[in-house]
Amino acid sequence: MSKTLVAYFSASGVTEKAAKTIAKVAGADLFEIKPAQPYTNADLNWRDASSRSSIEMKNKQQRPKIVGDPINIADYDTILLGFPIWWYVAPTIINTFLESCDFSYKRIVLFATSGGSNFGNTVAELQVSAPTAIITKGILMNGSYSEESISEWLKSIGL
Repeated sequence: MSKTLVAYFSASGVTEKAAKTIAKVAGADLFEIKPAQPYTNADLNWRDASSRSSIEMKNKQQRPKIVGDPINIADYDTILLGFPIWWYVAPTIINTFLESCDFSYKRIVLFATSGGSNFGNTVAELQVSAPTAIITKGILMNGSYSEESISEWLKSIGL
């Protein structure tokens, strides 16, 4: 029997709510990717070129530090990885997470929250941080979703 993990980063609580719902419906374990320095509203101001998030997203080599107890990825076959879309891709803290564990040959299915953006170049930008993982786009959760719609999505990806 395969074991599933829902890992997520949420700067404002939107992705956290989605991740908790997905974990509940999937019967999966839940893991929060916590930044060492939490993001403030000023940090998230994408209209300010000097905001923390703007600076991180301009330099794809940025790797914000994460804190908390590490997760044993070896215990899982499938990782549902969630994050908000920033500038049409995952925040660089997701690269930090992928580089912190051995994801060799793990199945990683992405889910994201967004005000209207799509996945853009996310898979390619994350693949460099976990080159032997199998990373695929999953569901983009723009707006409303229900446990029923999440259940349908999970069935469509074989969970």
